[in-house]
Amino acid sequence: MSQTDQQYDQIAAICSNIFTKKMKDYGASWRILRPKSVTDQIFIKANRIRSIETKGVAKVDEGIKSELIAIVNYGVIGLIQLELGVAETDDLSYEKGVALYTQYLQQAKELMMAKNHDYDEAWRTMRMESYTDLILMKIYRTKQIEDNKGQTLISEGIDANYFDMINYAVFGLIKMLENETL
Repeated sequence: MSQTDQQYDQIAAICSNIFTKKMKDYGASWRILRPKSVTDQIFIKANRIRSIETKGVAKVDEGIKSELIAIVNYGVIGLIQLELGVAETDDLSYEKGVALYTQYLQQAKELMMAKNHDYDEAWRTMRMESYTDLILMKIYRTKQIEDNKGQTLISEGIDANYFDMINYAVFGLIKMLENETL
């Protein structure tokens, strides 16, 4: 197993732990979120990261790590919502929610590993701020696709953008892990 493979699994375990605990606390209350709301939630998290990076200080006790974890988890929620559609109530059991979460996070990892092979781990030489900017760019792309009712002429869809947001957030978390700030 490669270093990246192991590190991805380590980050996935951290994110999954938080997701499953929140599922226990809140159930699948997020099932009522429309895709646009999920995208906006990810935007709030990425924008806060950029603000902290720019200002160099956070006034709320949660830092960049918690926001990156939230981006991973909301990205997976977005993928689940795209598959299942929006619900009017918390209609997803804990077991089914965790199974879908695990499935989509595994798909994100498989995509990252394939791209990682082709790009020869170029992400490792990137700066943390670049991950933030790329996530924000993917959010703006997603918003445009949403505003176009999911129609694109040549571009990948909303799901591809969610997968990329998840993986850029994982890259940031791996960097923090390597620098022992996780």
